[in-house]
Amino acid sequence: MDKTMYDPEAWVTRSGSRAVSINRIYNFVYGWMTVGLVVSGLVAWFAATRIPLQTLGRLMIPATIVEIGLVLLLSLGFRKLAPMAVLLAFLAFSAINGLTLSVYFLVYSIGTLQTVFFITAGTFAGMALFGTLTKMNLSGIGGLCGMALWGIVIASVVNFFLGSSGLDAAISYIGVLVFVGLTAWDAQKIRMLAESEGMLDAPMTRKLGILCALQLYLDFINLFIFLLRILGDRNRE
Repeated sequence: MDKTMYDPEAWVTRSGSRAVSINRIYNFVYGWMTVGLVVSGLVAWFAATRIPLQTLGRLMIPATIVEIGLVLLLSLGFRKLAPMAVLLAFLAFSAINGLTLSVYFLVYSIGTLQTVFFITAGTFAGMALFGTLTKMNLSGIGGLCGMALWGIVIASVVNFFLGSSGLDAAISYIGVLVFVGLTAWDAQKIRMLAESEGMLDAPMTRKLGILCALQLYLDFINLFIFLLRILGDRNRE
């Protein structure tokens, strides 16, 4: 394994210039995205198997509030934060999100979770590869998916009160399409970051790389959840 994968300092060349290797950017972003997924998975498993259900329920709302705070911190304040602070915030978010994801271990069987995980991984990999290699400008698709995401949030809040199974199914299918599109767009943004080598200093490039890892992490997690709601519910019928 390339020892520079998780070493931001290795992005600076021996000559001291700020030029960044494109391959190292990809390794850095996808490497930390993978670390985030592993952290979330381990925390989710531990919480589901070691924390009493009643205690877990009481932790959900505070955990969600902290998650929102961390996302806002990373999105709005990353320019003022040191690269290590951005990385620690990302890892903290991954751990806390694992706590909120633990409920899926209680609702679905391990077999269902594993099946949907591999389907998600295959879909994610295919769209990330497409976004990396395509010559198309995917910014329009990214913008459209971003607007659709807000629609999903609003529809989900409305359906919380309506409890419509039909609307819930529609939200799940649209959610899959939205995050498939966002995965391709976010992968293309990584290529754009890689192609901008020499234009940004190393600390800013590292921070943007961690933000890219967060975006891909969220794409993967949300794609997994929506697929689980579709395929998992179908398995329980």
